[in-house]
Amino acid sequence: QVQLVESGGGLVQAGDSLRLSCAVSGRTFPSSTAGWFRQAPGKEREFVAALTWSEGNTYYGDSVQGRFTITKDNTKKTVYLQMNSLQPEDTAVYYCAAALPRLRVPRIRREYDYWGQGTQVTVSS
Repeated sequence: QVQLVESGGGLVQAGDSLRLSCAVSGRTFPSSTAGWFRQAPGKEREFVAALTWSEGNTYYGDSVQGRFTITKDNTKKTVYLQMNSLQPEDTAVYYCAAALPRLRVPRIRREYDYWGQGTQVTVSS
């Protein structure tokens, strides 16, 4: 079992930056993938970013490419999402997720096996 706990959400203004954290505990797998998703009211849960735990390769959704960065700290077993140049359309609940080892990097919701409770990010204009 894997537990994920997000933190770092809040209310910011357009153009600001914010860093989300996801603390990972429980059983972990060297070839797993950590991901971030977001869900705005009335919308589907959207892929934001992913990072392969062993290789450290990163992948991003088109809407955040170049503005968001996913990283990890192996010692702290924590995954981060640095969000820069935030815009009102980035407003959503952000979820941390973990996927067991797969043949390809997962980018959709059903490919992830564990989820955090979510943290709200609100960007005012």
